[in-house]
Amino acid sequence: MEELARESISLLAKPGAECGTPNLSSVGAIFIMLKSALGAGLLNFPWAFNKAGGMHTALMVELSSLIFLISGLVILGYASSLSNHSTYQGVVRDICGPAIGKLCGICFIFNLFMISVAFLRVVEDQLEKLCDSFHLNGTTGVMGESFRPWYADERLTMSILCLVVILPLSIPKEISFQKYTSILGTLAACYLTVVIIVKYYMTDHNVFHKREYSSSPTSLSSMFSVIPTICFGFQCHEACITIYSSMKNKGLSNWVMVSVVSMLICLLIYSLTGIYGFLTFGENAAADILMSYPGNDAVVIVARLLFAISIITIYPIILLLGR
Repeated sequence: MEELARESISLLAKPGAECGTPNLSSVGAIFIMLKSALGAGLLNFPWAFNKAGGMHTALMVELSSLIFLISGLVILGYASSLSNHSTYQGVVRDICGPAIGKLCGICFIFNLFMISVAFLRVVEDQLEKLCDSFHLNGTTGVMGESFRPWYADERLTMSILCLVVILPLSIPKEISFQKYTSILGTLAACYLTVVIIVKYYMTDHNVFHKREYSSSPTSLSSMFSVIPTICFGFQCHEACITIYSSMKNKGLSNWVMVSVVSMLICLLIYSLTGIYGFLTFGENAAADILMSYPGNDAVVIVARLLFAISIITIYPIILLLGR
């Protein structure tokens, strides 16, 4: 009986048990990986394509980065299978020792905190521009200055959004639950790509052919400066160990398939956004590609709203990892 009790205690204390029963399918894992990767960087890719010196250079940077990113995902999944831990810092602690594990935990939580702040800022920025679009011809004050009504204040809308939407979505302690919001977020992000492609073909190209297009980077440092933008766009390594630990099929070949498929879909979405945004605006592509379009365009307003929803669906994943 004592031996049985000791085994029970050791099983309860085992970090791998924190994930609960693994019930995440491969398709669900792909969608969560997609949503973790399809973040705020999507708006920056046309600008990054211009800074890199055009489509060919940017695509080469993308493909080169993708090799290292997929390799990293596979290595992390393999390391998780060896250590039987469900957290990033737990795997590092098991493989590299307690000291490195604690340092990794500190860096990990700091990284998640900064990502959370950045995403909140992106959502606030989208809400602010949405309010500007809805009140473009709004109320005018005595001095001729337009002002927003109290309910359009982004501080109020952000507070309500956090309490009513983000907090309830963040309550579940299983990452497998996020597959539902990840599907919604992925489709919302894809709408932005579709809008950019459709807008390109609906544009009067006789006007836009006069725009200048970069054929080569202005400097080597300019080309390398877009690597962080591109790499950040594909970044989902924080969540990959938790996703792997929640999967029903933990075979290495299955994990490689999930990693490759999710990253290739990301490559397609990011590349189409970058190519068509760059072809439409050339060197005039804004860092936020939606700012390059008229603010009162209904299709662009919907794209901005859906992109904010897309960022919101990432937030519960980030909060779960930090928790």
